[in-house]
Amino acid sequence: MARDIKRFGRITFILMLCVAAIFSVRILFAQENKAETAGQKESSGNKEEKFNAGELIIEHISDAHEWHIAGHLAIPLPVIVYSPEKGISCFSSARFEEGKGNYKGYAMEHGHIRAVREDGSIDEPATAGLIDFSITKNVASIFITILLMLWIFISVAKAYTRNPGKAPRGMQSLMEPLIIFVRDEIAKSAIGEKKYKRYLPFLLTVFFFIWINNLLGLVPIAPGGANVTGNIAVSMTLAALVLIITLFSGNSNYWRHIVAMPGVPAGVLVLLTPIEIIGVFLKPFVLMIRLFANILAGHIIALSFFSLIFIFAEMNYALGYGVSLLSVAFTVFMGFLELLVAFLQAYVFTLLSAMYFGAATEEHHEHH
Repeated sequence: MARDIKRFGRITFILMLCVAAIFSVRILFAQENKAETAGQKESSGNKEEKFNAGELIIEHISDAHEWHIAGHLAIPLPVIVYSPEKGISCFSSARFEEGKGNYKGYAMEHGHIRAVREDGSIDEPATAGLIDFSITKNVASIFITILLMLWIFISVAKAYTRNPGKAPRGMQSLMEPLIIFVRDEIAKSAIGEKKYKRYLPFLLTVFFFIWINNLLGLVPIAPGGANVTGNIAVSMTLAALVLIITLFSGNSNYWRHIVAMPGVPAGVLVLLTPIEIIGVFLKPFVLMIRLFANILAGHIIALSFFSLIFIFAEMNYALGYGVSLLSVAFTVFMGFLELLVAFLQAYVFTLLSAMYFGAATEEHHEHH
């Protein structure tokens, strides 16, 4: 057992070094491209722009209509946009050439699709009516996660069907402890033996969806590198699902304690009831912020360490090389920490969701 743990530690350390190296290469390519652009501007009479760490970080953590690999190499993604005048238009994001970006009356501006006139100016009234259904990097990553989850769980289910009663092997032996952990330590303990089965499929789906997306977000190249759970729209959707299930699961005992808590004087209820109602919506809001902020912060910290290399390199190349050793070491440390955070955030989100479901379905006699 100790030998397996040591082997796993060595492999993980090597993987973290590879991730740090790939991050370094990607940022180096990005800086070389910017340097080329700056050189062209300088030859045309414009001053060279300095390294902008904030711009680099925002570019890497934001959603995009292409999957950037390195340098000018990127995987274009489908653009699907609806306009009341033109209907649905579908084309590749590669049609938006850098610096031009005008195709079929649409243009890309700061990562957003805009309607444009023939002279290239933004048509604000037409843009207001646009509905963007594009497959962005985050959406593509979600589809990849869904396919991975289908493959994993269908494979495990077939293994149980083919070999009933036998010891688990392969993928089955990896997933079984995690599934049992979610069932026993989260669902049963928070909801109860009688009602946990009703919510277990949702809890398992949420746990593995968040965990796999967090792990893919640590991989700097396609099909990884997307900041899915660090996107406020994704975390808000997950929290909204928890809120809807909680509201529809609430029994009479739950709503009685929310609207008119037994044994509380009527004068106090005037203050207490609005607070309890606000708390119903505040709990999923906290779920959203916790998941969004923790995952986003991890990406920002890792990219900040890399940015130090180029910030010091602008002062002195030798200093930049010296700082690079320290930055890579910190990035490897952050990589290990993010592996833990990836699991913890999935666990905390699932556990708190189960606690909300348990509170909504708790019977009166269960208080005693």
